[in-house]
Amino acid sequence: MILSQFEEHSVFSQLDTFGHQKLVYCSDPGTGLKAIIAIHDTTLGPALGGTRMWPYKSESEALHDVLRLSRSMTYKAAITGLNLGGGKGVIIGDSRLHKSEALMRRYGRFIENLNGSFITAEEVGTNPRDMEYIRMETKYVTGVPESIGGSGDPSPVTARGVFMGIKACLKECFGNDSLAGKAIAVQGIGQVGENLVSLLRNENAKVYISDINEERLAQIAQKYGAIAVANNSVFDLDIDIYSPCALGATVNTETINRLKCSIIAGSANNQLADEVVHGKMLLEKGIMYAPDYLINAGGLINCYSEIAGFNKKKTFQMAENIYEATRKVLQKSKQENIPANEAANKIAEKRIEDIRKIKASY
Repeated sequence: MILSQFEEHSVFSQLDTFGHQKLVYCSDPGTGLKAIIAIHDTTLGPALGGTRMWPYKSESEALHDVLRLSRSMTYKAAITGLNLGGGKGVIIGDSRLHKSEALMRRYGRFIENLNGSFITAEEVGTNPRDMEYIRMETKYVTGVPESIGGSGDPSPVTARGVFMGIKACLKECFGNDSLAGKAIAVQGIGQVGENLVSLLRNENAKVYISDINEERLAQIAQKYGAIAVANNSVFDLDIDIYSPCALGATVNTETINRLKCSIIAGSANNQLADEVVHGKMLLEKGIMYAPDYLINAGGLINCYSEIAGFNKKKTFQMAENIYEATRKVLQKSKQENIPANEAANKIAEKRIEDIRKIKASY
């Protein structure tokens, strides 16, 4: 998938490298909107991906992020068997200071002009209320509140998928998927992280938690009987599983050398700082890695269910399929002696290519 450390190149060379179909720059001085929409691949269906609002340091940083994230969405949809392509949107700005109804609605107009090739949802820095504003300008949005016919908060479904991915890793690593007595460090306790902590504690796992928000950290620790630790100390704990559920790139050369766990499985996107280098390092160190775009696919499944009209029961059943999909990836990794992220990429790429051949035949 993403091959190496990002370097500065022209926009067109980056599109060639990442294999994207379309890149749209959205600018509106009146509302202050500066956004980029990337459509990676639509072989399997329309590109679906959340819109992230973040105070990027530069336009090139925003471009790098949207290209990586949109390509991940293609692979996420492919490996989970969904009939969707991959896309992503990023809005440059601080969501606490620069967000407004007018800005989100203007962004919705840009999505409408793509005529259904891109469907968005909430992401870091956006929420269901923002999706309501976008919905006022286009029907190509998911994750709107249940009160107006949407699927609502996707975090319980995302957490369920991560939970099933963790159990699949346990099965492949230890021969059974019981969490009782296992020690797990959950880094990042936002909505997904909290739901995951609840699921883990319900199966009597010993759970360590860390977060930059110390007040929330104390609240979640007390609520679920988890053990609060300093954010950077999670890499030095003697644990079975490290579960990154905040921002990406926490699995890097420094942290891999410090980690004492057997498994890495969490909800954060782009957990490996460099997929080639660090995927190989984990393989060589014997740490089992559940590819992030596979086990955090519950959010995408939730959005797909909204489009398809599935109920909550069906949505959770689809998220539980992540268990077998994860086992398949881990088994391929072991059989071919390749990093798990490479094994996942091969499975996803094969499905895309198989469907591309079908479509080319009529």
